[in-house]
Amino acid sequence: MNEKRIHRAVSADGTELAGRVVGQGPAVVLVHGGIGHGDLAWEALLPHLTDRFTCYLPSIRGRGLSGDHPDHTPPRLVEDVTAFVDSIGEPVCLVGWSGSGPWCLGAAARSDTVIAVATYEPVVPGSGETDMPRLGAALEKVGMAAADGRLVDAVRAFAAGICTDDEVAALEPTTFFERWAGAVPALLNDLGQDRAYEGPRSIDPKALEQVSVPVLVLRGEQTLLTSLWGESAEHIARHVPDTHIRELSGVGHFAPVLAPELLSEELIAFIESVHQPA
Repeated sequence: MNEKRIHRAVSADGTELAGRVVGQGPAVVLVHGGIGHGDLAWEALLPHLTDRFTCYLPSIRGRGLSGDHPDHTPPRLVEDVTAFVDSIGEPVCLVGWSGSGPWCLGAAARSDTVIAVATYEPVVPGSGETDMPRLGAALEKVGMAAADGRLVDAVRAFAAGICTDDEVAALEPTTFFERWAGAVPALLNDLGQDRAYEGPRSIDPKALEQVSVPVLVLRGEQTLLTSLWGESAEHIARHVPDTHIRELSGVGHFAPVLAPELLSEELIAFIESVHQPA
């Protein structure tokens, strides 16, 4: 990865944002999910995109190369993504994953810079009640392990709550758990502020109705939390006028890490269709 290419921006409240830039072609901004940061989340996917697109890998506040601020409420994270894409100075396709889906959709509603959004298994808070006991129990274990300083165990607990057994087995021989361990404190901070927040959100129906660009929502056929991801996708499709939902065969929530070829095919086809409409 070229260390010299770093794009910087400033969020609405003065927080400094930064992300590496890799590749050549139309601008694509890939926004990490609730865990991880720009470099970690997308390193497996990048080799499949950088010969076609200029890929920007920002981190929201408190992560990666970006600065921090005490306020991590949902509107501030939307502002981070919006400020970053607006600073690029050309049309941008946004790609999100999981927790960043609402941030990307919020930026699309606010910014004329965004010309399309693709998001893999975005989270809509309040969806998937039947999956909440499992997810809640996993996050409780994440918090307990982190409180004891056992960050690798915290990542394992997170994976056990959100990934299938096959996905966990595929991650085991890799350095995933060790490399992502440092991202746990930021995850817990963001989740805590998200739970406490009671104001308007970017995934409220009226907010989603302001998204006028094409939106691709991708799901994994073998994903674990089928209720959460399914209801989230349906909520977005009900309120964003130009939404397309596609299912990826044989994969779960960590497809960006474990099945980058399959995901990249969908992203390339979607992004190129936006730049060259029929």
